[in-house]
Order: sequence, then structure tokens, then C-alpha cells
Amino acid sequence: MATVTVAHENSAQIDIYYEDHGSGQAVVLIHGYPLDGRSWEKQEHALLHAGFRVIAYDRRGFGRSGMPSGGYDYDTFAADLDGLLKHLQLEGVVLVGHAMGTGEITRYLSTYGSARVSKAVLLSAIPPFLLKAFDNPDGVDQSVFDRIKTAVLNDRPAFIRRYIDDFYDVGIEARCRASEQTRLSSFNVGVSASPIATLACVDTWLTDFRADLPQIDVPVLLVHGDGDRLLPYRATAARLPGLIKDVELVTIRDGPHSIAWSYPEEVNAALLSFLTR
Repeated sequence: MATVTVAHENSAQIDIYYEDHGSGQAVVLIHGYPLDGRSWEKQEHALLHAGFRVIAYDRRGFGRSGMPSGGYDYDTFAADLDGLLKHLQLEGVVLVGHAMGTGEITRYLSTYGSARVSKAVLLSAIPPFLLKAFDNPDGVDQSVFDRIKTAVLNDRPAFIRRYIDDFYDVGIEARCRASEQTRLSSFNVGVSASPIATLACVDTWLTDFRADLPQIDVPVLLVHGDGDRLLPYRATAARLPGLIKDVELVTIRDGPHSIAWSYPEEVNAALLSFLTR
């Protein structure tokens, strides 16, 4: 079991679990909520076959990483990522994030710079700013997030089940490309996450990345489904080309939040084309 210790809480280490496979240029995969690093299996196969080194890790509070009572904010998540990159002595790495993982990449690049990073890939992006505000009228109303937090507190497993349904577009039969077994597997991963992290990360979704984005100075690939029920396309991906210097946007028609799993041919083709040119 490969881990790197990023901090301590009282007498316990806070360890980040990772898997490191293959050789060649390193690609670091950063998963979405509420899953773990193994949610990238359809990309890992393609990347290894194409000759890349693939590193996938579990965010603190999820998967096999430590489950502390705090540190569920993007400054800490970016610091955890920095600790992993330094531990593995990575240079020229490509950072690939899904959903919450796109926030890690954005905050990492604005805080630590691109000395270790050559490119970045944002799938189902959470930036620039989800919360509706006077200067962000296209955002999502605060009441939506308040209801989510109440649902997590009242019945976390039931909330995870509904979230996974939205993740895979359950209820829209023409668009749901995930089997019952896939959805059950994702539910099991999600319900095994830290209850503290599951709740705390909801506030993390409201992070304002608008000041971070202009500081990104590496090429960026942005892939987003315009049918995403969790991170609406108009509030997220559609706004990013005006905020990132060097960005290529690939829109997957009717694509759900789970584009990495549900549309692997399209996602992998865009990913490998971006990485190899």
C-alpha cells in the first residue's frame, strides 16, 4: 500500500493513498466526489496502453486515504497534491481532474505555479464559481447547497444514492450509460467515505476560483457534458474559455456528470490527442 503522509491530527498521521503504474510521462488523476482514484479505470487502461505513467490518488476523507476531522478546503487539498508531487519527485507532469478534482488543479496552479506541471485537463469542471451572487448571477442559489447539507446530515446513505443517480443520469434512459452494478459500486465507495468529509465538501463546492484561473499558464483541455445535472454547463465550462489563457473546450452533447465513465471513447480520444501533441 503506497501512501504519503501530508499532515497529522493529534497522534494520527494523515496519509494520502496512491497507486503508481507504468512508465513515461506522468499523468496524475484526481477524482470527483464522492468516489476515489479507481473511478479512473477507463482512462488508466488507455493511458498505460499509450505509454504514460499513471498515478491516481484518493483525496483525504475518501477511498483509502486518511479521514481526519478537518482540512476539507481547496488550500489544503492543493497542499496535499503538492506533497504527493514532491514525494514522487515529479516533473513535467500532466494533472487530470474530474469535478472536485478540477478545483485541486486550479488552486494548485495558482498557488504553487507550473514548475512541475506541463499541461492540465479539467473534466466536468467546478470552476469558476458555483454560488449565485450579485456579481455571479449565473450561479446556483445558496438554498440548493443548504438542502444538500441537510440531506447529508439527515440520511447520508440516501443522499449518496440520489447523488449517484444524478451522477450517471439515472431516469433518462436514453442517456444513462451506467449499469446497475456500476452504480452500486459507486454507491458503495461513496457511502464508505468519511461522514465528516462528505458533509464538509459541500461548502468546498462554493469556492470562488475566479482569481485563480488567470494565473494558469499551462495549456488546458476542458471536457464537459452539456447535460451535466450536478455541475451545469452554462455555470461552469461555458464560462471558462474567457478566464483561462490557453484552453481547448470539448463539449459532449447530452453528456452527464460521469463523462469519464459514460463517454470513455470521446473523453480518451480528446485526452490522448491533447497529451501527445
